[in-house]
Amino acid sequence: MNVNIFVAAAMTAALVGAAPTADAQTGAYARAAVATSAQQRPMRFSSDLGTAAGSLVIPLGTASDLEMRAAALSAEEREAITRALTSARFNYRARQTLSLRGIGGWDRILVVGLGETPSASVVQMAGAVTGRALLEEPGAVQVLAHGLSSGDVAEFATGMGIGEYRSDLYRDDARDAETLSSTTIIVEVHAETQVLYAGRGRALIDAMAWTRDVSNEPANVIYPETFVRRAREAFAGVPGVTIQVLDVAAMRREGMGALLGVGQGSERPPRLLVIRYRGRGAPADGPIVLAGKGITFDSGGISIKGSAGMGDMKMDMSGAASVTGAVLALARSRAAVDVVAIAALAENMPDGGAIRPGDVLTAMNGTTIEVISTDAEGRLVLADALSWAERHLDPVAVVDVATLTGAVGGALGGEYAGLFSRHDALAAQLNAAGSATGELLWRLPIDDSYAADMRSPIADLRNQGGTGAGAGTGAYFIGEFISREIPWAHLDIANVAWTAPNDWKPEGSAAFGVRLLERFVRDFQPIEAESED
Repeated sequence: MNVNIFVAAAMTAALVGAAPTADAQTGAYARAAVATSAQQRPMRFSSDLGTAAGSLVIPLGTASDLEMRAAALSAEEREAITRALTSARFNYRARQTLSLRGIGGWDRILVVGLGETPSASVVQMAGAVTGRALLEEPGAVQVLAHGLSSGDVAEFATGMGIGEYRSDLYRDDARDAETLSSTTIIVEVHAETQVLYAGRGRALIDAMAWTRDVSNEPANVIYPETFVRRAREAFAGVPGVTIQVLDVAAMRREGMGALLGVGQGSERPPRLLVIRYRGRGAPADGPIVLAGKGITFDSGGISIKGSAGMGDMKMDMSGAASVTGAVLALARSRAAVDVVAIAALAENMPDGGAIRPGDVLTAMNGTTIEVISTDAEGRLVLADALSWAERHLDPVAVVDVATLTGAVGGALGGEYAGLFSRHDALAAQLNAAGSATGELLWRLPIDDSYAADMRSPIADLRNQGGTGAGAGTGAYFIGEFISREIPWAHLDIANVAWTAPNDWKPEGSAAFGVRLLERFVRDFQPIEAESED
C-alpha cells in the first residue's frame, strides 16, 4: 500500500477517536517515523572551517576562549563578535545564548555559554540548547570547537541531536528531512571525537527520540500492543537482544492478578514486555533490571479523574518508555552490560469489566491487595513486574521507574525526581548517575510507619495509604513485592517526565531517566544485598 494512504488512514482513525485498524496502526507508525527522521541533521566532524554560509555556533566558557575558538575567522568578524558580546553584557554562564546576524557571510552566529569549568552534562545541555535554538534554520551549521576535549565535543554534538527533537508528529508543517543541511563540528582531533560520538552519542540521541515519540503519541496510537510493536522495531537486528512478551494467557498462568486487574477494564489487553540485552564482556553475575510503569492511558478507572488535563494521561507510560529507551541506548552502543527492561503495560479504563474500589486482587507473589482507589494503578502493575523479575531473572539490582504520584511534585517541585531505596549503596550509585547526567534525584524516606497506612482489614495490603506521605507510601507498597535482600530502588518521575517547553526541549515528554539509567548501568558496581536497619 502507498505510504500516503497509510498516513491518511492513521490520521482518520485519530480524528474519529477509533481504535486504528491493523493497516492504520502501521500508517500511524510510518507517519511518526517520518517525523522523527526529519529532526536529525547529519553530523560530521572536520579540522577545517568551511565557507561562511548558514549558521555558525561558538561555544564559550570565558571571554578569552573566543580568540582560540574563532581563530579561523577574519579579524573583522572576531572584532564584531567581541563588540556584540560586550554590548550584550554576555557573562558566559551555562546555556546562555546570544544570536548575531549580519556578520561576515554568516546568516547567523550563535554564541552559547558553557560556564568556566563545565561538567560533561553541562556541555551536553549547552549542545541541546543549541540544537533547539537552530530548529528553524534550514541552512548548514558549523560549530567552532577548537580547544575543547574530544569528550566534550562528543557531548556537545550529542546534545545538539537531543535538542533537535520535535514533538509535532502530526503537524502538516513538520520539517522535511530533505530540506535540512548538515552540522559540521570543527575540531583539531576529529577522528577521535567521531569515534566517541558514533559509539555512544548517536545511540543516546536515537533512544531519547524513541522514548519521547512513544510518550508523545496519542493513546489511540500507543497502547500495550503497539508499544510492544514499536519496541520490537527499535531493537530489530541489534546483537545481544532477546525479547519476551507475556500476553493475557501467559500472565494468567503466572498468576499476575494485579497487572491483569488494571487492564481488564479496557478493550486493549495488557502486556508484559521483557527486553534483555547482554553485551559482549558483560558480567556473569546476573542482570540489572529496570522496570517501568506502562499505563498507556490513565482515566483513573472507576475512580475516574477530572476532565481537566486528562488528555495528558497518555504520558503515564513514561516509566516504561524510559527504561526501554535506556536499554536501547546501551544495546545500540554495544555496552558491556547485562540489563533487562520490563515494561508493565496496561490501559486503565472504566468499562463494565473494570476493577472496583473494594475489590481484592492477588498478585503474582501471592500477596492479596484491597483496591482502595483504581487510580492507584501504577503500583499494581509494578507489583507483578517486580515479582516476575525476582522469580525469573535473579537480578543483581532492580530499579523501577514510574509516574506514580502527584505528591512527589509537592515535595520536590520540578527539578528533582524522587528516589526511594532501602539500600544506601544503590541509592548512592543512582544519585551519582543523576549528577553526572543532570537528571537529578532527591532521596526520600521509606519509613516502617508506612506499613500501618497500607494495612487492610480484608487483605494483606491496600493499594493506597492515608492522607500523609503519598509518594512514600506508594514506594513502600512497591517495595513489598521484591525481597529485601535484592538491592532495589524506586524512582517517582511524575513531576519531571512531562514538562512545559524550555530552552532545550519542546512541550511534552522529557524522556527523563534515559540518560540517568544508561549512565547508572554503565557505571554499576556490585552491591552487597543488605537492607537498612
